[in-house]
Amino acid sequence: MRAAVYEQYGPPEVVQVKEVAQPVPRDDEILVKVHATTIRAGDIRMRSFKVPPGEWLPARLYLGIFSPRRKILGMELAGEVAEAGKEVRKFKVGDQVFATTELEFGGHAQYKCLGADRIVAIKPANLSFEEAAAVPTGGLGALVMIRDKAEIQEGQQVLVYGASGSVGSYGVQLAKYYGAQVTGVCSTDKVEKVREIGLDRVIDYSQEDYASGEVKYDCIFDAAGIISKSESQAALKPNGRFVSIHKDSYKESGEDLDFLRELVEAGQIRPVVDRTFPLDEIVEAYRYVEKGLKVGNVVVTVEHNNS
Repeated sequence: MRAAVYEQYGPPEVVQVKEVAQPVPRDDEILVKVHATTIRAGDIRMRSFKVPPGEWLPARLYLGIFSPRRKILGMELAGEVAEAGKEVRKFKVGDQVFATTELEFGGHAQYKCLGADRIVAIKPANLSFEEAAAVPTGGLGALVMIRDKAEIQEGQQVLVYGASGSVGSYGVQLAKYYGAQVTGVCSTDKVEKVREIGLDRVIDYSQEDYASGEVKYDCIFDAAGIISKSESQAALKPNGRFVSIHKDSYKESGEDLDFLRELVEAGQIRPVVDRTFPLDEIVEAYRYVEKGLKVGNVVVTVEHNNS
């Protein structure tokens, strides 16, 4: 099979599309024929090995000290079940699915084995493979933050910092789903695109400081992982909550992915896809994402030449 492989840590150019052995599913696994995947911030951090100092050693031990142990990146995907192990009951050959690979990675390939009990679900019927691939990781992270950590209630005021990203775009939509009034913070060039997600108000951080305004928030959701509770305190109500996608621990689940599918099919949320690249242009896709220009998600399409 063809896959985007990196043999060493470094810039986008270390990634090369080449032929590698196709994985074989175990009895409790499914083999997914991947039609679309995405490029996440996690993929970039792992490829370039730009991790916080405190995470350097455990990350090296997990990923590989001198060279990558997991040589195919990709944290989410959409495709169809090509094979199912004999112990698998939840899925069958031909099922269209979407999934997060978590820290196993491997989505940037034509095929990926996934445990049937992992975070994988039937694809939303109203989404293409390209759209569905952009849901799992960002959607799940935002769901846990908005629903579980922040416990958003109807009528509350919520601010989403980094509203233009994958997690942020889902955070906006989920906060609206739970009945909040939502303000988004982003850069100048993304203001108009972000308005389309359904925000009540947009703050251009180069023109206005969210923390010094008159509006006080029941929740500030840092969807980009770049602000702190201390600098946000002035904008929070007395019992307001600050939650961060990078600072708050959380656990994803297959049940939550099923819930996201239901919301998508009901028209309550939708993926935001900035642009797509074919697998052969994955280096260009990495470069685009690392420029910080995207709104929502960048999708990589995976062709199979009718195989």
